[in-house]
Amino acid sequence: MAKQTKRMKVVTAAVDAQKAYALADAIALVKDNAKAKFDETIEIAMNLGVDPRHADQMVRGVIGMPNGTGKTVRVGVFARGPKADEARAAGADVVGADDLAAAVQEGKIEFDRCIATPDMMALVGRLGKILGPRNLMPNPRLGTVTMDVKGAVTAAKGGQVEFRAEKAGIVHAGIGKASFPAEKLLENARSFIDAIQKARPSGAKGNYVKKVAVSSSMGAGVKVDLTTLSA
Repeated sequence: MAKQTKRMKVVTAAVDAQKAYALADAIALVKDNAKAKFDETIEIAMNLGVDPRHADQMVRGVIGMPNGTGKTVRVGVFARGPKADEARAAGADVVGADDLAAAVQEGKIEFDRCIATPDMMALVGRLGKILGPRNLMPNPRLGTVTMDVKGAVTAAKGGQVEFRAEKAGIVHAGIGKASFPAEKLLENARSFIDAIQKARPSGAKGNYVKKVAVSSSMGAGVKVDLTTLSA
C-alpha cells in the first residue's frame, strides 16, 4: 500500500469514514480540507440503483449550475454560414464544418463540449467512434443539436453540466471550486441532486439513490446522509 502524504493524513484524520454527514456539513468539511496549492474542484458522486446497460435505466441530462462551476469550458461548434458567425460571437472556442471534422479525425479535439446545428449531423455522425467514447457527441435531448447556437454556447460557458450514469450506476459532477462560499456549493449540489431525482428512469426499481459522497480533487470522500439531500 502506498504511503499517505502528511497532508493526506491530516485530511483523512478529519473525516470519520463510518459517519454519514448532513449534506451541508459534508460540503463544509470537504471545502475546509481542500488545502492543495491549486483551487480544487468540489465533486458530488451519486450511486444509483440503475443498470445503464438497459435503455430504460439510463440516467442522462444537463443541469445549469446556479452559481457556475468555476471551470473554463472549451466549446466546439459544427456550423456553417451565419450560424458559425453566431457561434463565434457567443464565445465558442472552435467553429467549423469539414475542417473541424478533419481536425477531430486527426485527434485534435480542442473542446470539452460539442454543439452542432441539425444540418451538420450527417457530417458529425461520421465522428461517432471518436466523439462517442469521450461523451462529446451532440445530442438533441441535451440541447447540443440546435439552431439556437448562441443559447447553447452561452449555457455551456455559463456552468451547464452534462451528466450520465456510468457502468456501475454512478453519476458525478463538479459543483464548484474550493474557493466558492459553502452556501454556493450547497446550492449547486442541491440543484444537481434535484436534476438526478427528476431524471429517474422508468426502469429504476427499489431505492433509486443508494449512496452519495462529496470530495475534492485531492481530498478524501465524505459520505452524505441521504435524509438530508432535500432542502
